[in-house]
Amino acid sequence: MSAPAVPLAERLQERGPTDWTAPEMQARIARRYRGERNFRRLGMLALIVAASFLAFLLFTIVRDGWTGFQRSEARLEVTFDAAVLGVDPAAVRGPDGAALLARADYPGLLLKAAEQLGPASDTLSDAAWLELRDALLADPALLGKQASLWVPVRSGIDLLAKGKYDLSAPADSRGVSDEEVADWRWLDGQGRLRTGFNMAFLTGADSTEPELAGIGGAALGSLLTLLITIAIAFPLGVLSAVWLEEFAPRGRLADLIELSINNLAAVPSIIFGLLGLAFFLNIAGLPRSAPLVGGITLALMIMPVIVIAARVAIKAVPPSIRDAALGIGASPIQVVFHHVLPLALPGIMTGTIIGIARALGETAPLLLIGMRAFVTDVPEGITAPATVLPMQVFLWSDDVQRGFVEKTSAAILVLLVILIAMNSLAIYLRNRFERRW
Repeated sequence: MSAPAVPLAERLQERGPTDWTAPEMQARIARRYRGERNFRRLGMLALIVAASFLAFLLFTIVRDGWTGFQRSEARLEVTFDAAVLGVDPAAVRGPDGAALLARADYPGLLLKAAEQLGPASDTLSDAAWLELRDALLADPALLGKQASLWVPVRSGIDLLAKGKYDLSAPADSRGVSDEEVADWRWLDGQGRLRTGFNMAFLTGADSTEPELAGIGGAALGSLLTLLITIAIAFPLGVLSAVWLEEFAPRGRLADLIELSINNLAAVPSIIFGLLGLAFFLNIAGLPRSAPLVGGITLALMIMPVIVIAARVAIKAVPPSIRDAALGIGASPIQVVFHHVLPLALPGIMTGTIIGIARALGETAPLLLIGMRAFVTDVPEGITAPATVLPMQVFLWSDDVQRGFVEKTSAAILVLLVILIAMNSLAIYLRNRFERRW
């Protein structure tokens, strides 16, 4: 037979009090404190390494991207000769004058005006004639007169004006030809070159020429896509959370739905892109590369996130609120929509904003539904071809022209500012309306 167990109190009494001054105990305490200090140092080291990588990333993006908000232009004295433009001055004064001016030969007028630049006549952008067209359409009285205009130059001259090339390097390794360097120096010496803020970058659409490319079309495409996403995901997600948390009977069906939602929240985003491709495009026949399809696909992707966040916020409302409302005669629906939802709304909004911020940065689902298309116009509606900011960054980063490097970084800066603003709004809402029960 085994010996009877000795009570803990008797064993402690037999062992006696711990001698904390003994060398063995002092060594154990020293090891414990040393381990704690080492753990803190490792944690601080990890934070420093992470912050260093983040600072390096931000420094690189800002260094390469801030010049993307600038554009270099050359000054031209343009004579809007009706003969060169191929228009009849008398017909221009008629009711169809604006249409005639819009169809005039502005590329030919640009070639004629570029002759005054002499050896630097080929430094102007291929689409610089658009500036001439816009100037004449804005003021038809310029027809037959001379005006001084600033028109964009080619990407190589633009980068030289911004100091992007190391001219002290050998000619075969600096990435720019001697002819372009000579043209840039001639324009700069003649006082015909300036570099200023590039409004076209914020308002324009994509282009094959870096000096003309802009993010306006992609930004509007992102806005339209997110509007569709919010319009679908927010009401469906919140109502689903309300039903699951307040009205769903406990059973296998509710457990299955809850399990499915939790699993959908962890599904890779590209799976939702496959769903959009298979159903919305191939079966439903919706237009490819449209904000409508992109918004529906992203709504399906973030709806589980909204449901989970909304359920947590609803569950955080104390049961006493419900009991008090029911006690004064409110119906269950009145309790939910008049008392529970208003109190849970800050948490719901925080989860929704975080989900939308995730949707704003997604590219994988949109790749599969065709939103990587080359779109040179600003979208006019939710069914028009469009792209989004992350996709625009992806397309530019894959381009071999050096001018798109700064455009890519500048677009990333804009995207980061939007994401930081959205997350800051979520933090503000949480801190401003948070209730502690």
